[in-house]
Amino acid sequence: MSNQNKIRFDNSYARLPDAFHAKLSPEPVAEPSWLAWNGELARGLGLDGWGQDDATLAVLSGNEIAEGSEPLAAAYAGQQFGNWSPQLGDGRAHLLGEVIANDGLRYDVQLKGSGPTPFSRGGDGRAWLGPVLREYLVSEFMAACGVPTTRALAAIATGERVLREAVFPGAVLTRIARSHLRVGTAQFFSIRKDTDNLRLLVDYTIGRLYPDLAEHANKPLALLERVVDRQAGLIAKWMGLGFIHGVMNTDNVALSGETIDYGPCAFMDEFKNDKVFSSIDHGGRYAYGGQPHVGHWNMVQFAQSLLPLIDDDEDRAVELAQGVVNDFPKIYARHHKTIANAKLGLVVDREEGPQLPADMLTAMQTAGSDFTNSFVALEEQRFDQLPAGDWQADLRDVWERQGGPEFTRSNPQIIPRNHRIEEAIAAALEGDMAPFETLRLALADPFEVAPDHQHLTAPPAENEAVLQTFCGT
Repeated sequence: MSNQNKIRFDNSYARLPDAFHAKLSPEPVAEPSWLAWNGELARGLGLDGWGQDDATLAVLSGNEIAEGSEPLAAAYAGQQFGNWSPQLGDGRAHLLGEVIANDGLRYDVQLKGSGPTPFSRGGDGRAWLGPVLREYLVSEFMAACGVPTTRALAAIATGERVLREAVFPGAVLTRIARSHLRVGTAQFFSIRKDTDNLRLLVDYTIGRLYPDLAEHANKPLALLERVVDRQAGLIAKWMGLGFIHGVMNTDNVALSGETIDYGPCAFMDEFKNDKVFSSIDHGGRYAYGGQPHVGHWNMVQFAQSLLPLIDDDEDRAVELAQGVVNDFPKIYARHHKTIANAKLGLVVDREEGPQLPADMLTAMQTAGSDFTNSFVALEEQRFDQLPAGDWQADLRDVWERQGGPEFTRSNPQIIPRNHRIEEAIAAALEGDMAPFETLRLALADPFEVAPDHQHLTAPPAENEAVLQTFCGT
């Protein structure tokens, strides 16, 4: 595979002890073919030797191993809907290796849906076309909005069938991430009282993601502080887009602060603070309005896993860790205020003014307003298309005192609406990728809408609304 010779893998995770991973190759597929290729991302990663060709197709389908690749499945634990699972791990994913991108940073190249691993727990290790296309669209939209996220490099059809609630065509996603380290990775070693590997994990995470913390006197505590801040900021960005992750389990919380594992995720149309889409979230644990609270809870779990390293005195370790995680609500509120002010055209650090974001959302919920389009109407000052209330006069007053509204790229005009994603998937199942391509192009710059994409901004008609989303595993 001559064109792969330009790829220089530097697989630091593969050099960690065996407890961190299981080394094995992806399972080959029958007849791979291209569904989507992210050439712009490939160029940014410095993957000049990869393109939409047969050689790259063979590697990203799992049929061949590129030179320098050391495929592995990572080990981790996690709390899923609050229930403890001491061993999870990559049950349908293979980390091919790591590359140093043009920005000088290290990125994982991972295949999802690439076959069973020792962590599959009886599963087939495969993915079907629907979740692969959904993650491609949603993760690339998030990146376009400046939300920390994993990225989609490629989507490939396998030529095989996958049995879920029905029989579907199989697919593999190539996912790019700053790392796949999770809260659950720390929990994996903590529950086993493996402090040696837990300490190695902390050192590795800092060296890879937060090198400025390398000389900190208490590195585990410093790492906790950094991850708390990153998660609070990330969830604030989700809330600003009306995004509902759907499975905020600790194994889906990346230590890098990236959005990871787009399963039953969704974006709200009509605003409801308690909105839930996930078919498996029966109690509403991961509802839209509950996400900041769950984020706080997840950080408590991370803190608990680090206690043996924070201080030899258990009481002192708890005191120090609590001092960090107890600040999560305050840190989140700071991030959320910045985002909310930007969405309302306010100077982002402005202190004065009423509870405008909350007042506007309350009015929107009462009126059944569309989340995304309401903020677009606000930015365009179409007040007649917004719910009435004192909040309008209050906002105009603040605008006047600050010399007019100050809007930046905070209110996307187009989002990957659930019904449009489902339309694209349904068409792809019939062999028609045109709706997917249209949506992909429209979401590439969600703050500008071309005339032929205008129809994608409309909320669903009553018979089009998607009321439930599925994990897709």
